[in-house]
Amino acid sequence: MSDLGAVGLVGVLAIPLAAALILALLPGYKISARLNVLASGLSFLSALVLIEQRPPPSDILFVDDLNIVFIVLNTFIGFTTSVFSASYIRHELETGRLTPVYLRFYHAMYQFMLFGMSLALAAQNVGVMWVAVELATLTTVVMVGIYRTHEAIEAAWKYFILGSVGIALALFGTILVYLAAQPVIGEGMNAMSWIQLVANAARFDPALLNLAFIFLLLGYGTKVGLAPLHAWLPDAHAEGPTPISAVLSGLLLNVALYAVLRFKVVMTANAQAIAPGPLLITMGLTSLIFAGFMLYRRGDIKRLFAYSSIEHMGIIAFAFGMGGPLANFAGLLHMTMHSLTKSAIFFAVGHVTQAKGTQDLDDMGGLTVTHPALGWGLILGVVAIAGIPPMGVFMSEFLVVSSTFAREPLLAIPLVFGLLVAFGALVLRLQHVAFGEPRGANHKVSASYAPLLIHLAIVLIAGVYLPPAVVAWFQHVARMLG
Repeated sequence: MSDLGAVGLVGVLAIPLAAALILALLPGYKISARLNVLASGLSFLSALVLIEQRPPPSDILFVDDLNIVFIVLNTFIGFTTSVFSASYIRHELETGRLTPVYLRFYHAMYQFMLFGMSLALAAQNVGVMWVAVELATLTTVVMVGIYRTHEAIEAAWKYFILGSVGIALALFGTILVYLAAQPVIGEGMNAMSWIQLVANAARFDPALLNLAFIFLLLGYGTKVGLAPLHAWLPDAHAEGPTPISAVLSGLLLNVALYAVLRFKVVMTANAQAIAPGPLLITMGLTSLIFAGFMLYRRGDIKRLFAYSSIEHMGIIAFAFGMGGPLANFAGLLHMTMHSLTKSAIFFAVGHVTQAKGTQDLDDMGGLTVTHPALGWGLILGVVAIAGIPPMGVFMSEFLVVSSTFAREPLLAIPLVFGLLVAFGALVLRLQHVAFGEPRGANHKVSASYAPLLIHLAIVLIAGVYLPPAVVAWFQHVARMLG
């Protein structure tokens, strides 16, 4: 069993890395797009193997019940996004927005990005995880600026600067964790091992741990997109290719959140260290309420949903900050539902902006009349992300709110207030886009609806019925998180 698990883990990492090297050499669109889809699909199949059959941990890599949730979600959305990307990028090539040279670069960077994220999730060594997060960040920086317009380069540069500041803070925090572990565990790889860190955290110097977690929360929190560390996120969404917006909201934010959660477990294991929960609750509520109000002021549809991502990452951070079996379960479920729903929304938004020739909400209108399939797909995505029953986001938000009411009723007031503010903004801003007077251009696009429909179908099913095996799995992970 462990041999098959080792093959699965190698597949998750080696397939995207090998595909990236090959795609960097392939000149044609059709073959590169197909290889991109094939490699992403094989990575997902490899991840499925790891659900039942795990390789034994090594000094560098390991798989447990926590990171396998992220790995499966990461490879699944990476696969569906590659399918959407094939039709989206073909249109960009036909309209001249992307040249064949940039296109070849795009597909190679896509696989490098998937490799970096999977490596970060599977890393047993905190230093390797840091390097992998930086690799994933740098590849997305390049992809954000791939259109080579002034705005795209500015957005990529802002992302690079703020991401570099964040990753530098995270590096300093990682070094402090090593310094706290070294007197107890000794020098070398063991002092950077997740398994060893959690097992021995109770004996670490709490002062060093406290300082380390502040730097780690600020550093990785920048990449999670939590306010006030979010400034790169709206620009990156607005100026980069829409498949990258789907990956940013659906995957990369989760990878940074995963790093925070791992260090949260280390902090919780030390009774004398500060409780990480109040810090996550504060940043979560700040992000939720701030993003909710900012939704009312967005005129660009991709920026609108970028702030929606900030809002939902705030909800997730709040849930994990509350902690406990129910709140952690709700946070894990909400993270999964948000990733599936938000990527589905960007699938619809990508083709909508191509059909209308603009990202400006004021120049869109009557989508259900001019482009019925895209219009109704976008509506279903907004219904889901707004937390309307019976979609899965409603279930996860209900669990977050109910667990908060049960334990800290006063905190439920700003939480529900933020949810209502964001709900009103989404309904207000997108009402005329879907049902208003038709306006703007009406270009024909060859849309790929399968990824959109599959994601929304999963979110709908999750809102009605969660398989007992999934519930048990998430409950076990919730207990791991403390």
